Amino acid sequence: MNPRLAAPADPAYQIIPALVREHARARPLHAALVQNATTFSYAALDALMDRVAASLQRDGLRAGDVIAICAQASPLYAAVFLGALRAGVTVAPLAPSVTPESFAGMLDDAAARWLFVDVAALDALGATPHDRCIALDAAAPGTLLDRWLLPDGAAPVPVDVPPEAPFNIIYSSGTTGAPKGIVQSHGMRWSHVARGAGYGYAPEGVTVLATPLYSNTTLAVFFPTIAFGGTVVLMARFDAAQYLALAQMRRMTHTMLVPVQYQRIMALPQFDAHDLSCTRAKFCTSAPFSAAVKADVVKRWPGALIEFYGMTEGGGTCILLAHANPTKLHTVGQPAQGHDIRLIDDAGIELSADAISAGGTGEVVGHSPGMMSGYHGQPAKTREAEWFDASGKRFIRTGDVGRFDADGFLTLMDRKKDMVISGGFNIYPSDLEAVLRGHQAVVDVAVVGVPSAQWGETPVAFVVRRAGFGSTEDELKQWLNARVGKTQRLAALQFISELPRSAIGKVLKRELRDSFKAPDGASL
Repeated sequence: MNPRLAAPADPAYQIIPALVREHARARPLHAALVQNATTFSYAALDALMDRVAASLQRDGLRAGDVIAICAQASPLYAAVFLGALRAGVTVAPLAPSVTPESFAGMLDDAAARWLFVDVAALDALGATPHDRCIALDAAAPGTLLDRWLLPDGAAPVPVDVPPEAPFNIIYSSGTTGAPKGIVQSHGMRWSHVARGAGYGYAPEGVTVLATPLYSNTTLAVFFPTIAFGGTVVLMARFDAAQYLALAQMRRMTHTMLVPVQYQRIMALPQFDAHDLSCTRAKFCTSAPFSAAVKADVVKRWPGALIEFYGMTEGGGTCILLAHANPTKLHTVGQPAQGHDIRLIDDAGIELSADAISAGGTGEVVGHSPGMMSGYHGQPAKTREAEWFDASGKRFIRTGDVGRFDADGFLTLMDRKKDMVISGGFNIYPSDLEAVLRGHQAVVDVAVVGVPSAQWGETPVAFVVRRAGFGSTEDELKQWLNARVGKTQRLAALQFISELPRSAIGKVLKRELRDSFKAPDGASL
């Protein structure tokens, strides 16, 4: 293993804005945030954070109050986020891609006092009053940021921020219902920094991020980079070729990408022509990561490949050091140090050691130092997400079904809600997707359950076909059905140009279910 990735002792808790101040004093001209031709040094970032914090305090915001940000990733976005934290204010980063109705619901749920927006937020804003908005660019509604900010040199009143204080409210995607606000504390965020101490973050490090700043996926790498005094290079939108060029030009040391981004990058014919030798660690999370793509990344891309399995809600995290475990690429790794991962059955009873040793499956639940305080304003939903063992220890339920192997590596079967129950048999879509990915004509695939008069539910597949392959839908369906058990056979297979995905790469299976129409005359 890279010696830079040896895990040191966990650093003592600090608030991340205080570390920015330390870096600004020690290395004032060192680049903190970069995007295209814009660079914020640590001194400039620290000064802007002070102005944001002081301006919020001038407007009457106090520790625990909330602001929202809805914008593309940018240095200004990051500075507002960090400045609010310096004032003890909680940040709710909101996705610009949601509907106006969903956006208004999240804004009201968070009780946000101010909303910081750029042009990307226009569709989501809907009827949101513009007098609540601070504009990060001239094309956005509201008061321009420069006019709202106090002058250069403004300093906020220092605020004590204990570990239990709310850091941010991350809203779930809402793909299975109304979005829920996940309250993460400063202590929970600090646990990400503490974990990052073993991943080679350092002042000379350069992290390239091509996922949005409203996503926990991004923030889990953004904040450790800043805490250790490194440079964050932001992409407003992901483009595989541009990403590679940027990674080479900036001599990237760290990155976080979701599986579909890895897939698109590795498929580029020019990938091997790029010098990525400075890479120390590449991270991945948020969606299923195929073993074949992991193996390709390990083989062709220098540096460690580290997969995180966990939830924005926190609880337990599993970590797969893919470069060090080539025979375990089908798994999501082992529980992180200090994380307690267990399996429970449908009745909420913990699986016994014997059942686990025998390959028993159950819902994954986890406990760790990094756990959400709860869902904002929804105590009933919080209780639904919790499980307590016999001693009263609190765990977070993942909704994922998995099993441990003899070496303690966790294999995920599927999301519990995505499991298809057909004629009384449990069918895991991931099993069928894995077989279909073995066909040369398949670029991408998702299997979902749809209503069936005969079986209650039955599996159907949506496939993105590789260009140049002439396989028909029926031929591919028959190929799959010849390789799986009778109860697993597909009722239908449809070609699709692209799978619908969230901004962080999760397949929106509900959209696929809703879009499915059985072939004329077909009985499912």
